[in-house]
Amino acid sequence: MPTRTSSGLFPDARARRRYAIALLILVVLSAGFGLGLLAWDNPMPFGTEGFWRIAQLRFTNVLVMILVAVCQAVATVSFQTIATNRIVTPSILGFESLYRAVQTSSVYLFGITGLIAMQGLLQFGIQIAIMVALAMLLYGWLLTGRYANLQIMLLIGIVIGGGLGAIATFMQRLLTPSEFDVLAARLFGNISNADPSYLPVAVPLCVTASALLWMRARRLNVMALGADTANALGLNHRRELMITLFLVAVLMATSTALVGPMTFLGFLVATLAYQFAGSDDHRLVLPVAVLTAFTILSGAYFVMRNIFYAQGVVSIIIELIGGVVFLIVILKKGRL
Repeated sequence: MPTRTSSGLFPDARARRRYAIALLILVVLSAGFGLGLLAWDNPMPFGTEGFWRIAQLRFTNVLVMILVAVCQAVATVSFQTIATNRIVTPSILGFESLYRAVQTSSVYLFGITGLIAMQGLLQFGIQIAIMVALAMLLYGWLLTGRYANLQIMLLIGIVIGGGLGAIATFMQRLLTPSEFDVLAARLFGNISNADPSYLPVAVPLCVTASALLWMRARRLNVMALGADTANALGLNHRRELMITLFLVAVLMATSTALVGPMTFLGFLVATLAYQFAGSDDHRLVLPVAVLTAFTILSGAYFVMRNIFYAQGVVSIIIELIGGVVFLIVILKKGRL
């Protein structure tokens, strides 16, 4: 009978080998799709000035994909940990309904000029600040108050999300066709929605928040055991929850304000990452989640743009697959 010996972060050598293989495959796929997006179908000869100029223009989209992948993956895994549930995500709880309501209100009140007026570094920062503030008020109350249980949190989140959605739908019905056409392009998550001028704000926010969550990976491992166990082990659960919640809100607000809502991307990525990593240790899960998110995003854009010539529907396909996986997981578990 083989002897199982501990191997650092892994229970045995087999688990370590499995994790290394999964990580290597994801790195190869990520690098392949990333380079493919930069170089595939480039009309200029390789190595010429024109080739690198086109590659440089395409690099902006690849950088946006990296930012979205990091934000969605790290935020969703961390949020599921503090909620001690792998079904809920910030998106499902109505976080992105606020984005739709803000965008629709701008067009409804001020016309297309209102949507244009919301573009710019200052407006981008204000959007992020509003979403972070409202998320802290909502989730801070739901996760730490006397109503801190999953069913009530889901119910209130769905009610708020549904209410904001109903208000946005009502205002959309009163728009002119041209106003609605412009607004509709902003309400679907799309990498091309990203304005390169936002990157000087989005990159530092993404790097800082994700790095802080990565540094708190050991504490997240303790938080995953529940409030009572975490407090018994000497961790201030409420304080850690609020810090993690703030960082999650920053990441989600940055991703949403940059490219629009992607409701099920985070859930799909987190679910696959736990399967690929074969571990619950956040030091192992977070890198796999980020690589999985970038592989899905870049792979989907590469295939849809170069094979089907329909890159505009990438987010719709990801949402469809993520929604199906969400239903399968719920039906398989038989509970939330």
